[in-house]
Amino acid sequence: MEKISSGKTFNMLFAPNPSGWCRHMSGTAANLSDADKVKYFYALGFRAVEYNEYAGLPIDTQNAIAKQMERLGMTMGVFAPNVGDWSVPNLTGNILDPKSRKRDKEGVMRKVRAVMERSVEAAKRANAKWFTVVIGAEDPSLEYEYQFQNVVEHLKYASDYLEKNNGPIMVLESLNIKDHPGLWLKRIPQAYAVCKAVGSPKCKILDDLYHQQKTEGNLIENIDAAWDEIAYFQIADNPGRREPGTGEINYKKIMKHIADKGYKGIIGLELVQSAKTPEGDKFFVDSVRNIDIA
Repeated sequence: MEKISSGKTFNMLFAPNPSGWCRHMSGTAANLSDADKVKYFYALGFRAVEYNEYAGLPIDTQNAIAKQMERLGMTMGVFAPNVGDWSVPNLTGNILDPKSRKRDKEGVMRKVRAVMERSVEAAKRANAKWFTVVIGAEDPSLEYEYQFQNVVEHLKYASDYLEKNNGPIMVLESLNIKDHPGLWLKRIPQAYAVCKAVGSPKCKILDDLYHQQKTEGNLIENIDAAWDEIAYFQIADNPGRREPGTGEINYKKIMKHIADKGYKGIIGLELVQSAKTPEGDKFFVDSVRNIDIA
C-alpha cells in the first residue's frame, strides 16, 4: 500500500469533490467528517473544494465546512441546487405537472425564486461565488425558439434577483447527449447564446470539458469562442469520466492554454475516481499533479 503524504500546493485551483458520486479520497478519508475532509484535501495541496450537495446539507454541517474553509483560506467551488428539473420541462416549457402538462409560467417563476433564495443563503455561509444551473428537460412539444425564450426569461428573472441580493453567479452547464439524453442545454455555443441573451454578470458558463468532448469536441476552439462568458471549468477524461491521463483528452495542453489566457479560477474535478482505495487515492492526486501548470 502506497502512502499518500502531504503535498505542495497546486499551482492551479483544482477542486476535488467529497460529495455525491465523486466521493474523492474515500479510500483514505471515507470516515472523516465533511469538515475534516476539507482539511485533508488542504494537506494534499488543494486550495479549493466543490460540493454538489452543499446547499442541502444540515445547517450545522454547512457551517462546519464553511468555517474550516475560512480557517484554511480555501475557496468554495460550485454547489448544485436543482433549478431545472431533469425530467419535467419546467424552464423550457413552463410545465410543473408532467401529468396534466399544463403550462404554468408563474408557478415556474415561483420555483425559480425559491431556489434563488436558498442558493443565496447557502452561498453566504461558505462565501461561494458560483452555483451550477442545469436547465433540465427539453420540451419536444414546443419549438426550440420558444423554449429558448422561456429559458432566457427565467434566467433573467433569476439574475435580477441575484444582482439585487449580492448573490453568487449562476454557471450554466451543458451536459452531453449520450449520458443525459433529453436535456435541453447540450453545447457550448448554445450556452453562449443564452448568456448573451440574458445579458447579466450573474449568468455565465460552466465549461465541463468531459461533457463537451462527448458532445462536440473542438475543446480549445470552443473555449476561445466563448471565453468572455466562461466563468468556471470542470474536467474528467473521456471515455469513462475518470482521472486526467486515462483517456483521449490532452489536459496538459488545455490547462496550459487557459492559464496562458489568464484563467485563475477553479477547475472542478467532477470525475469518478478509478478506485476507492488508498492506491486509487494516490493515483487520483498524481493524475491531477501531472496536468498542473506553473
